[in-house]
Amino acid sequence: MSRLFAPIIATSGCLALAACGGGEPRRQTAMTAPATPAASPSSTPTKAKAPKKKPKSHRFQAGNPNGRAPIPADGRPVDTSRPTHVIGNGTPRTCTSAAVVAAVARGGVITFDCGPGPVTITMTATAKVRNSRPRVVLDGGGLVTLSGAGKRRILYMNTCDRAQGWTTSHCNDQPTPRLTVQNLRFTGGDSTGDKAEGGGGGAIFVRGGRFSIIGSRFERNRCDATGPDLGGAAVRVLDQSRDLPVHVVGSTFTGGVCSNGGALSSIGTSWTILNSALSGNRAIGRGANPARGGTPGGGSGGALYADGNRFTVRIAGTIVRDNRANEGGGAIFFVSNDLTGTLAIDHSRLLANPSAGFETAGLPGIFYRGAGRPRLTTSTLRP
Repeated sequence: MSRLFAPIIATSGCLALAACGGGEPRRQTAMTAPATPAASPSSTPTKAKAPKKKPKSHRFQAGNPNGRAPIPADGRPVDTSRPTHVIGNGTPRTCTSAAVVAAVARGGVITFDCGPGPVTITMTATAKVRNSRPRVVLDGGGLVTLSGAGKRRILYMNTCDRAQGWTTSHCNDQPTPRLTVQNLRFTGGDSTGDKAEGGGGGAIFVRGGRFSIIGSRFERNRCDATGPDLGGAAVRVLDQSRDLPVHVVGSTFTGGVCSNGGALSSIGTSWTILNSALSGNRAIGRGANPARGGTPGGGSGGALYADGNRFTVRIAGTIVRDNRANEGGGAIFFVSNDLTGTLAIDHSRLLANPSAGFETAGLPGIFYRGAGRPRLTTSTLRP
């Protein structure tokens, strides 16, 4: 049963704090242009050439452009100017599923050279991280879409999966691999029917190591429609080294459908979600968790489903809008079983996230069970 908390939203709908300011603008030194000799009366003026128009960028946009949350070091983009591997040699047809699978298995910093325009790579197999690789970075440059075609999960990392190499005796807490996806679009990922490690993770499944999502989009991903605890139409995470958080920065999650966690789902995992946007995601299971008698269970956390004991969720500079849950938490389902977990929402807006079953009084769109009350700073919550 949920614990009810008194409303903590100011009458105006938000609590005001001073905005963070930037540094002083750099001074510019005035320079005097050299004198130009006057043209003679007989000289013929030359028409100046119009500057060439810059081609329009085809790179996709992600995240909340108005988000101003500071980005910690672990959430900043990885420098990919000197890649370890490049997928493709300048044309879309050289960017294949097989090349992605092989590059991810080799590890290192991976970029794409698929031509100047957007390209979609339809995955015919799931790309899997080998646990002996210290770092794996996938950077799509804002032009690359990886598609599961509604048939399969797109990317997988599991430090406790012997098939990917057993590297330590404490697999769920080892510091590597460190997986980063940045400037990539993931669409059509589907893990339906794959119940290994409890299932979920339509586009990406991660257990162990470290994981970050930066400047990426997740669209129309899916996982199983019922089940009391599985979830994460876009991403499912179990365990992170030293209980450090998954960083999600400047990213978008939309159109995800799963039993729980229409976008993100985790057990015992902390999240730091900054300057991002989560909209139009759905938790469609029935019966909640634990499942009510006669139901298959599920239906909580329209955007985010977070369960476990001691973990934290921090959401800052982010918009969570128009998500819905058949049971609890149209926006966020947060349950810390031993009441040690904490939820903080800073400079964010949670709007129109209906919970068809239950939510915590005074927190529209949220079901919360944790340490004390959630901390809200300069944020708006509306039904």
